[in-house]
Amino acid sequence: MTSIPILLNTTDKVMKFAREVGKYEEEMDLEAGRSYIDAKSMLGIFSLNLSNPLTLHIYAEEGRASVIADELQQKIS
Repeated sequence: MTSIPILLNTTDKVMKFAREVGKYEEEMDLEAGRSYIDAKSMLGIFSLNLSNPLTLHIYAEEGRASVIADELQQKIS
């Protein structure tokens, strides 16, 4: 598992993020405090407090998870 901070503070970023993570078959969750939601659920993402950074957890082999994290950070930034 790899975890990275991610800021989704605009509607456009949330929509782009949801589209991008949907392209991967690996499981991913977003953590906001004590809340965990499926990172591929746009409705779930909007239920979180998006004013603070979230933590994205990618459940994959370490090498694959790192590649996914790098790709997402480049596409979402």
